[in-house]
Amino acid sequence: MTTARERSAGILLHPTSLPGPHGIGDLGPGAHEFVRFLAEAGMTRWQILPLGPPGYGGSPYNAESSFAGNEWLVSPELLAEDGLLTPDEIADRPAFEANHVDFGAVAAHKEPLFRRAFERFRRGQPDPRFDAFRERAASWLDDFALFRALKRLYDDRPWDTWDAPFGLRDLDGLARARRDLAEDVEFECFIQWMFERQWEALRAKAHDNGILIVGDVPMFPAYDSADVWANQDLFKLDADGQPTVIAGVPPDYFSDTGQLWGNPHYDWPRHIEQDYRWWRERFRWTFHRTDIVRIDHFRGFQAAWEVPADAETAVNGEWVEGPGLDFFRDLDLLNQGAIIAEDLGTITDAVRQLLADTGFPGMKALHFAFGSKADNPYLPHNHVQNSVVYTGTHDNDTTVGWLDSLDAKTRSHLEEYLGPAASELPDALIRTVFASVGDTAVIPMQDVLLLGTEHRMNTPSEPEGSWTWRFQWDQLQPGRTPWLRNLVELYGRSPVEEEEGTGEERDGASAEG
Repeated sequence: MTTARERSAGILLHPTSLPGPHGIGDLGPGAHEFVRFLAEAGMTRWQILPLGPPGYGGSPYNAESSFAGNEWLVSPELLAEDGLLTPDEIADRPAFEANHVDFGAVAAHKEPLFRRAFERFRRGQPDPRFDAFRERAASWLDDFALFRALKRLYDDRPWDTWDAPFGLRDLDGLARARRDLAEDVEFECFIQWMFERQWEALRAKAHDNGILIVGDVPMFPAYDSADVWANQDLFKLDADGQPTVIAGVPPDYFSDTGQLWGNPHYDWPRHIEQDYRWWRERFRWTFHRTDIVRIDHFRGFQAAWEVPADAETAVNGEWVEGPGLDFFRDLDLLNQGAIIAEDLGTITDAVRQLLADTGFPGMKALHFAFGSKADNPYLPHNHVQNSVVYTGTHDNDTTVGWLDSLDAKTRSHLEEYLGPAASELPDALIRTVFASVGDTAVIPMQDVLLLGTEHRMNTPSEPEGSWTWRFQWDQLQPGRTPWLRNLVELYGRSPVEEEEGTGEERDGASAEG
């Protein structure tokens, strides 16, 4: 196994984007097929987005929990293998669109299946593994399960609209809710256990093939989440539970008015008083599921953009200092080789110093490299070894789409910089990422498949239309898999020796996920 500081290569793909028959990628056969493809392509990294249950618009960065798994990733096929569903039940499904997720349709299809599986589980013999999971996850699972049960009771409305004993967590009210909603609470715990078992099996498959999972920790949890509801004293909220300030970023590459995320800000002195209890558990559970962790919006630990809660844009905010290096030192996260810092966007000398002090690798994206001067840090000749290099990230357009949108100045610079290789765009950019001195090279799956803008995963500052992209194996062009493996070997990104049992060559063949 490798770490974040050893030369390696990987692919960025969230599990929801996998092929599969149930309207969304999941942890079943399609995910295991993808692991085989990664191994055949010589990859030792699978980078994903946050695994939590997505909130509004399907965004994994606006999840209902920083700890729970996305229940829609639970595979009906694997539930059938456990004897909790029948083949006829999982075969009875609507015709889903192949390349996009309709989250509402997926929920309408999968939840009845999960309810049937739960009822069969309850009628069977008690399983001590379920009780062991509930005990192991008690620090977050009890609150999350009750939060979801109450959301169902209140027709999925945000927690600040619930009756005060529930929304503001009156102890007697919570005890009454646990009694009255006991079956729904147990159902949520059961689904989380199924997610845990299926994820552990997938991760074991990845490890067997020499692949590490790169997870993702968003800087801020969503307001309408079990995290904020269960820990209201850790955030800047008023007595009624309303945010006094919210998070975002000032005007930047993606938006002239900035990005107004809407997440509440941390009350850092309170976190320090509690010795970062919530954060310690968050990292502990994240590393329980993944091998390397990308910290989204790393700069927020140095200073984060605070905007008044009633603001309509993110323009009129201010930078407010975070806990800085002490946070990472106190949590014993330094010098472990298992953290990646997302340091894109507005970066100051203070942020650069924090990154240097932590020793974490930062990120380089070629989409930000061209059209300016030779000192642009994203240009390949300025890359440093301790970095992770991308064509683009989940927030960027696909490389094909980005190339189509370039202005004349930027394209001229790109072509002059790449020289004769520019005739082979966009593959020349993928090759450039692999050739970089940066320790880790990561390519979004859309770029592997040479897909255009319509296959983009996310468009920052756009509230709808993102996070729905899925791929199909027939989009993989003949010759791509050995081509990727050759790049891995050519540029010294293949530390894992050849092993038997990685499956037959996947190269443009159509397959059911």
